[in-house]
Amino acid sequence: MIDIAQGVGGSFSAMSISDADFTRLVKFVQSNYGIDLSQKRQLITGRLSSSIKQRGYANFSDFVSHVLQTQDNDEITLLLDKLTTNYTFFMREKEHLDYFCHNIIPDIVRKHQRDKTLAIWSAGCSTGEEPYNITMFLMDYLGTQASQWDTRLLATDISNRAMTAAKKGVYELPDTIPPEWKKKYFVPQPGGQYQVAPKVRDNVIFQPFNLMDPIRFRRKFDVIFCRNVMIYFDQPTKDALVRRFYDATVPGGYLLISKSENLSNDAPYRRLAPSTFQK
Repeated sequence: MIDIAQGVGGSFSAMSISDADFTRLVKFVQSNYGIDLSQKRQLITGRLSSSIKQRGYANFSDFVSHVLQTQDNDEITLLLDKLTTNYTFFMREKEHLDYFCHNIIPDIVRKHQRDKTLAIWSAGCSTGEEPYNITMFLMDYLGTQASQWDTRLLATDISNRAMTAAKKGVYELPDTIPPEWKKKYFVPQPGGQYQVAPKVRDNVIFQPFNLMDPIRFRRKFDVIFCRNVMIYFDQPTKDALVRRFYDATVPGGYLLISKSENLSNDAPYRRLAPSTFQK
């Protein structure tokens, strides 16, 4: 769930970036990560200036040239972490999750009564609230049978910073979390925070992944969540990603996107409900 960062932050004087370097950087980020920064010039200078100064670059041109020529993983990590704000929270778009609980979970559980294995992917998982939320719904639905099922989720993101936070699973919980969930699925921490309980954390497999890459996971998925990610892609990038998702979905499987997104009229999935599609 990548939201393009909006603030520039800090009181330092931001470096300027030339038209040529701005264009080079925008093209690199869009072609490699799908993120459209073409209207985010102030964000780029505001978010990156301090960090590239600290790393010894005299100007943006040197930094951009280094990134493009070397594909330096540390610098690309800096770039992605500074230019994206991983904003998400528990119970986001609750009506969406209600549909998942009341319609999708019963369907996929029925289909997998024999092998008792579900394949669910949280694509663009940000700081982890979504895959943990999904796990809690699955455990609630399966109840005493949950231990007999393999419900492990794959959760991916391009941000190392977000993945580190997700694996820790420590949050300030919103009021929308049911009180019984606080008792069942969280462990109180000092300072009023809560850590996701081990049985929930162990159900999520976090893995870095760039959604622009080919999707070659071992299994096809019963459900793919990709919410509040594609809003920052241009239409051709969205359409290509949806086709890759479709190929990675089992027949009868589901794709869930956010309320602020939609699929093209010629998308291969059929629409079931707002933001909810089926192969």
